[in-house]
Amino acid sequence: MRLDGAVVVVTGASSGIGRATARELGRAGALVGLLGRDEAVLGAVAAELPAGRAVAVPADVADAGSVARAATVVTERLGPVEGWVNCAGVALFGTVLDTPPEQTARVLEVNVGGCVHGARAALPAMVERGGGVLVNVSSVLGIVPAPHLTAYSMSKAAVRTLSAGLRSELRRAGVRGVHVCTVLPGAVDTPIWSVSANHTGRRVAPPPPVAAPERVARTIVARLRRPRAETVAGGLPVRLLVAAHHLAPGPVQRLLGLVVGRWSLRGEGPAPTPGALWEPVHHR
Repeated sequence: MRLDGAVVVVTGASSGIGRATARELGRAGALVGLLGRDEAVLGAVAAELPAGRAVAVPADVADAGSVARAATVVTERLGPVEGWVNCAGVALFGTVLDTPPEQTARVLEVNVGGCVHGARAALPAMVERGGGVLVNVSSVLGIVPAPHLTAYSMSKAAVRTLSAGLRSELRRAGVRGVHVCTVLPGAVDTPIWSVSANHTGRRVAPPPPVAAPERVARTIVARLRRPRAETVAGGLPVRLLVAAHHLAPGPVQRLLGLVVGRWSLRGEGPAPTPGALWEPVHHR
């Protein structure tokens, strides 16, 4: 897919990987639709891109109607959508038994439902035109689950399965030229850690190795240019983790549990909080 002049939508564009992806697309000459919940921050992101080449549309990806309306706005203002990046996500730290069930449900609504709603907003027009790329951002935790991040791991495993299912459905329907890609980052230095729901009683931080969001953004843009079913992002240590898990899942999961306990849960933390599950939280 040629990005210069192409219209690409990025959900979760207000921070982290989504914001870095929007910037990378701007440098590539794309016209970018920016979706997120915080209108003011989206406007600031749009101002970082070349003038007249981005449109900011407030939307909650957990709401199918909101995503569909946002897609219509982007199409009306920039043109037919040729690429769509489902990047919006929320996180929750805490065991399944200690976490309010409505918060677990919200993680699934945003992380999985957001990708479903994005796919439904983007793919029909791509199929009709005979071309387009959908990128779903999952996580290596969708392959290797981690304790205290079960809800997040579960949601990211579902995103990976959604992508595989969509590819199968498109193939079964004889659709050519429309691609569904999954990008699976390791730990990334984004605000999601500081605004996550937290029921551990401790402060949370990303475990090493930690990648910059710009590194993952470059991988996402590479998949838009040259589609590939699945790509693990974050460097050799992350790829080795995935490979080792295929060979010895039990020991690798235990090792990851030790890493999360030592590096991700640090010191005394805040009282239980829903973080940014339902409302944007102003972060660093």
